[in-house]
Amino acid sequence: MEVMGIILSLFLLMFFAYRGFSVILFAPVFALLAASLQGLPFMPSYTELFMGNAVTFVKSFFPVFMLGAVFGKVMEDTGLAKSIAHSIIKGIGKKQAMLSVVLACIVLTYGGVSVFVVVFAVYPFAASLFKEADIPKRLIPATMALGSFTISMDAMPGTPQIQNIIPTNFFGTNVYAAPICGTLGGLLIVCICMFWLEHRRKTAQAAGEGYGVGHTNEPQIREDSVLADWKLAVLPLLSVLVINYVMTQMFVWDPNIFSAFGGIKIPLLAPAVKNVAAIWALIIAITVGIFVAVLLGHKALPKGGLAKALNAGTIGSLLAIMNTASEVGYGNVIASLPGFKAISAALIGIHIGNGPLVSEAITVTTLAGITGSASGGMSIALNLMANDWLAWANQIGMSPEILHRVASMASGGMDSLPHNGAIITLLAVCGLTHRQSYPDIFVVTLTKTFVAFVVIAFYSITGLL
Repeated sequence: MEVMGIILSLFLLMFFAYRGFSVILFAPVFALLAASLQGLPFMPSYTELFMGNAVTFVKSFFPVFMLGAVFGKVMEDTGLAKSIAHSIIKGIGKKQAMLSVVLACIVLTYGGVSVFVVVFAVYPFAASLFKEADIPKRLIPATMALGSFTISMDAMPGTPQIQNIIPTNFFGTNVYAAPICGTLGGLLIVCICMFWLEHRRKTAQAAGEGYGVGHTNEPQIREDSVLADWKLAVLPLLSVLVINYVMTQMFVWDPNIFSAFGGIKIPLLAPAVKNVAAIWALIIAITVGIFVAVLLGHKALPKGGLAKALNAGTIGSLLAIMNTASEVGYGNVIASLPGFKAISAALIGIHIGNGPLVSEAITVTTLAGITGSASGGMSIALNLMANDWLAWANQIGMSPEILHRVASMASGGMDSLPHNGAIITLLAVCGLTHRQSYPDIFVVTLTKTFVAFVVIAFYSITGLL
């Protein structure tokens, strides 16, 4: 009966999220519903348990969310992101229209631009290219999802996306963890999904289906609009990657740096410098990227445009961080309930092979699917079980790097179910519906999930990181 209360709570949260209700409001509502059904006092469950864990997440990751959103907005408003997308797409051409769109999304996402900004930056050029090549418009969302939500979000070593940052806080790793496994997994996803999308394109072509007519939200690209040279436009992305690499791989923080605060009581202090070093590196790298983007693109901004871009990015980050923090708070309330002990025991008790990787992958991707958020689901899973998985790995001599990479890739699996916010935004921007485009997005989702387990098998056989 206790487990049924948790399942009811999860179902209601999924249902309301799918119907467009804010998880900031309803995550605590359904967390408290589950808590009250199992006898926990109502108000302490909210103010101390739910909010305590939500605030801890904000403390750890708000700078990354905020600076990432500001960077993306500056890249968008200066036209630098559009310049990169336009150059890649036009350079490869309509003969490889789908590959062009995928590569444009990968470059921008790997360079630190948020997936939401990438959607807005790439869609106009993708629509124009698909129309010119007479490829069904309904395939654009899956093509953009492949480029934005897979290889450059959570698989490739060094990606500055939040899904690759969160595990560093739990495992003491850095964003370059398990580079061989990550690169292999990312390439597999792209190859399998490109094969599927090309199959769908050829099938549509054989049936006489083209781009189609009567679409909504068709973009208008001014041919006389002046975009920055792509060689300049790519510099902010390169600066993020280079600075992040230097700060992660070459710079060594003083392990006793916290002692400088003397007797000051620091709330929510990290257990060690290694747990926050990757976050510090990314904060520095994105800050440099913002300065470079402003320096190169400020002339393209209208009067007052810089303040508008900085403010819009900052304010926009609040929704993203609060959505994720609410999901984290919800997960920790659920984890405290007596009924969750049975669920937790079942998940940690998944012993396939001799290590925790399968247990980790199933737990992370399941919670990411339930919450509709890769970062939220992974944060919940790692808050609950990271210590157990790490202890298990230490017992058998397994590197925490592979724990990091599997958690990151598994989070980018079932997260993209229909109630995922990025999927809803992507479809809205493209002017398409779930009925038209989600079946092909779901293939990308299944492939991402499948490849996470392929990576586990590869590591188990070869031991290569």
